[in-house]
Amino acid sequence: MEKIFDGRNALVIGGTGGLGRAVALGLALRGARLTIQGGGSRERLEGTLAALREAGAEAEGFLYDLADPVSAAGLLRRSPPPDILVCAWGPYKRCALEELRPEDWVSLTANNLILPGVLISAVLPGMIRRNWGRVLLFGGTNTDSIRGFATTAAYSAAKTALGVLAKSVALTAGPQGVSCNVICPGLVDTEYADEAVRAYNRERSPGGKALSPDEIAGFALRIMEHPQVNGAVIPIDRGLKL
Repeated sequence: MEKIFDGRNALVIGGTGGLGRAVALGLALRGARLTIQGGGSRERLEGTLAALREAGAEAEGFLYDLADPVSAAGLLRRSPPPDILVCAWGPYKRCALEELRPEDWVSLTANNLILPGVLISAVLPGMIRRNWGRVLLFGGTNTDSIRGFATTAAYSAAKTALGVLAKSVALTAGPQGVSCNVICPGLVDTEYADEAVRAYNRERSPGGKALSPDEIAGFALRIMEHPQVNGAVIPIDRGLKL
């Protein structure tokens, strides 16, 4: 595989599992130096670092609590200045709109929208100075345009707003070689999904088969390889309708 990101520093938020881990492995195969942030599992972090190093990458990682997005920029002190930023983490809650508590709105918006915004504002000046940068954000299922949601209103509203963030990065820094895009996956089977979730995903997915993290990551990596795609919000869901 061509080492298209050879010599580039990549920071992957939520890189120890699911979509984040799949993207990190793809970046490793393309020559990037990896820094991985994980949540609370030392075992999962060490396993991911071992896989990245086996793929030939320089890789370091750490556990960092992202409960307070305002202070999350501090995690950048644990990483070389990133040329590539991937945000693949964000809490999710399913319940009726009228059952959402004020603290649900605060936490879901903070972690799914404010956190990526804080990190982008922190890393963007360096990317602009270096005339190169890639930012990859993950939206939610069906958040590629404004829609109504019966059971995920707070989460989906925050994820939909990532499109504004991506388009703002493209407008601000596109001329300096920086691209930012949002991938909105369909229903994906990750190691976090229990059998009930996997059954739901099979039932609702076109063709009766959920997507895999590798399928999503493969497309996302191709997008990052091509800076002509910038400020885009892209569903990868096989035409899913919920």
